[in-house]
Amino acid sequence: MTAPVSSPQESSLTSTPLLSAAGLSVTFPGRRGAPPARAVDGVDLDIGPGEIVALVGESGCGKTTLARSLLGLVPPTAGRISFAGEPLGYGAGDLKAYRKRVQLVLQDPSGSLNPRHTVYDAVAEGLRIHRYAGDEREAVAGALSRAGLRPPERFFLRYPHELSGGQRQRVVIAGALVLEPELIVADEPVASLDASVRGEILALILSLRDELGLSALVVTHDLGLAWNIADRVAVMYLGRIVETGPVEQVLTAPQHPYTQALLSVLPESGAEPVVLTGEPPDPSRIPGGCRFHARCQVLGSGAAERAGVADKCRTEALPVLAGGESASVACHFASRRAGG
Repeated sequence: MTAPVSSPQESSLTSTPLLSAAGLSVTFPGRRGAPPARAVDGVDLDIGPGEIVALVGESGCGKTTLARSLLGLVPPTAGRISFAGEPLGYGAGDLKAYRKRVQLVLQDPSGSLNPRHTVYDAVAEGLRIHRYAGDEREAVAGALSRAGLRPPERFFLRYPHELSGGQRQRVVIAGALVLEPELIVADEPVASLDASVRGEILALILSLRDELGLSALVVTHDLGLAWNIADRVAVMYLGRIVETGPVEQVLTAPQHPYTQALLSVLPESGAEPVVLTGEPPDPSRIPGGCRFHARCQVLGSGAAERAGVADKCRTEALPVLAGGESASVACHFASRRAGG
């Protein structure tokens, strides 16, 4: 793989993180007597000012639930969320103020935009909800321009069906930018776009970070996207972060077998693809020991047996990883190799 486009922000976590989750858990009640599902199960995660963090994992690993909890859309069952050093409150006024500073960018612009609303109305919606006191037309034009739709007035009276997929995604981004947030949470921001447009949207997110100091949490199943946009990456499996650290370190020298498997399917990795057996376990029935052990290629190959950690893999739970910027991994085998 070639070097990533972005460069780590040197001061991202040297001071108070912009957004911080500590011991965050989200549990959903079981249906018809089933055990509760631990969708997010004790997560520590920090995002620094001007930093882009990629949250990566398979479908069903809990990353979207974690993102929605960080946005204040799903209250945590346990743990806490802090923004700019202050704990997040869950009163209506607290959440309204918070969502002005932290904005969501959804993966499907067609589903995010009301087909009956013009581009102008779609972007102005947030201003009206928050009773913006300034010049609405000027704010909408500025947001569209920052999102790469220029001249902005040319798009005011257009409807979503009159735009390309890339233009619709830029309108969604403009709708987030119009409130001048400090952080955006982008859930699969380019998943529905053609390959030719994906690079443009990723470059836009990077330019917003560089020009506005905007932080971002990018939720994706695609480690290739993480490589091209993130400063740090957090790999999630079955409700827990299993590996985290600077993107170059994690993606060029992955330590967790799950991260290695996700990377192996990228054509540019040069690795033999690892086919994981089965689906991630049901979050209402999380296995003992390492959560990944039933699908782990290292345990299946006998390497863990030879390293003397196979029993630990099957029976001994791993600690929650800290949310800071240093690289860390929750894996008995990786810790053994490192001399831990």
